[in-house]
This record gives sequence, structure tokens and C-alpha cells, in this order.
Amino acid sequence: MNTTAQKRAICQACLRPASVCICQWVRPVQHEVEVLILQHPLEVNHAKGTARLLHMSLPRSRLVTGEVFDESLFEGGRHVLLYPDTPQAGLPATEFLSPADAADIDSLCLVVLDGTWRKSLKMLHLNPALQKMPRLSLKDLPASNYRIRKARLPHQLSTLEATCAALGQLEGDAGRFQPLLEAFDGFVGKQRARFVRNP
Repeated sequence: MNTTAQKRAICQACLRPASVCICQWVRPVQHEVEVLILQHPLEVNHAKGTARLLHMSLPRSRLVTGEVFDESLFEGGRHVLLYPDTPQAGLPATEFLSPADAADIDSLCLVVLDGTWRKSLKMLHLNPALQKMPRLSLKDLPASNYRIRKARLPHQLSTLEATCAALGQLEGDAGRFQPLLEAFDGFVGKQRARFVRNP
């Protein structure tokens, strides 16, 4: 197969061009809390994005693309939004998940916004249902290994890293997600090498 044809070929599993297939980095991890990943449309074909890798590694996850979502998407179960406080964003006061609710993970669904800070904030503004959800506050965050995209804040994590941290916190077993984080490091390393060769 020539190089041009290989670049055009699409992997049917990860839906990315064969030349940047991410299937080798997929590490299925068993988890209790359901995960709903809401991906901004501009992230779908972003080579540095982590949502697809995350979705393929979490059996109890869904990946939905859009900016505005039908509220029926959030029916059933208890939904908690993985998002920091936004006191300057002109939104209703933030309610955080209580310790008691965090301890009771039955029927809990973690909602994750996949996009840049600006894009995810726009998604939050456009969806009142998201604004009403209690939020999860992450604790003892590690330094990010997401060295291929600029972070707005020093401890800002990729979608994959933040979700693993949230699930580890909710389920009390951060070590369970370590194989996925290690695979993520490999993904980042390969992407860095690719962009160094093709600046």
C-alpha cells in the first residue's frame, strides 16, 4: 500500500486515519460509575484529542458530539458534571457533589465536557441542564502529562486524565486507571514526535 492510500484509509475501530490510529493505546478498564462524554464538534477530528481513546477504554461510557444537547440525554440516574467552579461566568451558583452523594455511586453518571476551556464554557452556557447539575471537585491533582496542547492553568488536565482522576476519586481506586494513563503517555509521546517531524 502506498503512503497516500494509507493516510486516506480510516480505521474502523477508532475512526481515525490509519496513519494516526490510536487502537494500540486502548486499555479497557472496568469501572462502576457511568461516563457521558460530551464532545465539542471541533474536537472530533483533532489529532491531539483524547476523548475517543477514553471512550474506547471505558466500557460504561457514551460519546456524544454537539454543542446543544436534548435534555432527554440526561434522564435516568444521577448526573454530576466534571467541571471547575465558574464564579465569573455569569452562571447560577455552583452546587458541588456532597460527600454523602459522592460515597453513594450507585446510578451515578459522570458528565465530561471535551473541548478547550472556551468551547466547554460555551457548551455550559448553551445547556441549562448542565448548569443545574452538581459538580465534582477534583482533589490532589497530579501534574498533567498532556504536553502536546497548551493548558490554561498549571494543573489543567486532558479530558482523559481528568476523567481518570474523577473516577479514581469517586470509586476509591485510582490505581485501577494507571494502565490507561501509562498508555496515554505513549500516545502523547508519539504525537509529540509526529508534530516535531511535521511542525
